[in-house]
Amino acid sequence: MNPWKGLKGLPHDMWALFFTSLINRSGTMVIPFLALYLTKKIGVSPAEAGMALLVYGAAAFIAAPLTGKLSDKLGALKVMKFALFGSGIIFFLYSFITDYYWILVASFVLAAVNEAFRPANLSLITEIVAPPQRRMAFALNRLAINAGMSIGPVIGGFLTLIDYHYLFYANAVASVIAGVYFTSINWSSLAGAQKEQTEEKNISKIRFAILSDKTFLFFLFAVVPANLVFFQHLGALPLYIVDDLGYTTAAFGLFSAINTVLIIIVEVPLNNWMNDTPYRKSLIIGALLAGIGFGGFAISTTVIPLVISIIVFTFGEMIFFPITAAYTSEIAPADRRGEYMGYYQMTFSFAFSAGPWLGTVVYQNYGSVILWSGALVFGLITAALMFFVKSNPSVK
Repeated sequence: MNPWKGLKGLPHDMWALFFTSLINRSGTMVIPFLALYLTKKIGVSPAEAGMALLVYGAAAFIAAPLTGKLSDKLGALKVMKFALFGSGIIFFLYSFITDYYWILVASFVLAAVNEAFRPANLSLITEIVAPPQRRMAFALNRLAINAGMSIGPVIGGFLTLIDYHYLFYANAVASVIAGVYFTSINWSSLAGAQKEQTEEKNISKIRFAILSDKTFLFFLFAVVPANLVFFQHLGALPLYIVDDLGYTTAAFGLFSAINTVLIIIVEVPLNNWMNDTPYRKSLIIGALLAGIGFGGFAISTTVIPLVISIIVFTFGEMIFFPITAAYTSEIAPADRRGEYMGYYQMTFSFAFSAGPWLGTVVYQNYGSVILWSGALVFGLITAALMFFVKSNPSVK
């Protein structure tokens, strides 16, 4: 059996989205190096640099549902074009700002524009891909993101040796190129999707506001603990491996590469293989593997146990994230998919902002054993909550 066969049935437009995300993410250089740029070039303290990242995350959190609603009203295509070209301009202008408080303002604006791409992108995938193919489509989308993220920061690392400002120029150029490519596409799949949306519009009008959709709100609440666990790879994990265990930063880079390489090679075939697995079962498995993987760091001090823990949580990531996106696409009304994807994206923005901070606070005050034990508990909490979600979210 060909594990990649599920990709053959995806529409041409999905592949256009794949290459758009790949081009865009291949230029991701500013955010991974922003803390270093601010401390080494601007001269702020580490705490002030962390505040800039917190502002970025907060803006992304606030903007997610708003840009999702704009996707419903104006169309996902327009929002994505605005995000690509707009962020390209802002990345370029950001490089000329030296005052710290204006940097905070620029970070907020950059996040609001740059992160508008995400909910619109997820909404567009839902529009152009039929429900049975959505798990594969979201997995393919993550493949583009992770493949690009394996390129951008590597190039960015070399650019910092020349001049940190080249990070902003390269990121801006990649965003604009992605925007030009995106604009050149003839989106053939959208005619049918828009017809479907028009047909369901009268039905969806009678639905209550998002805050009255208790099924979806419970689902969002349930994914938060696991998302907080997954984002420990940005905060506490590098500190634990380098400071506690005494490995070099180069060694940590190699450990991190295990996660990226696995995602690139395995995620699409894995989701193809699990395509018929009920949502509830997939969500439980993904959350359990997240908790077990990160919880395993509590007893992992040598290379082999560390590698095993990384592999376990990576499998959880490869299952959990495409499934949660597909679940959201199923539960959303046809003419409010952007709004629902925006609220779904809020859980990631919240985890991006709070997860690394919370993990480092626990690590600093209570130690690594408590931290990783807590990660296990959080993974188990999400797994337990997933027992109460619907296996067929499209049935209201």
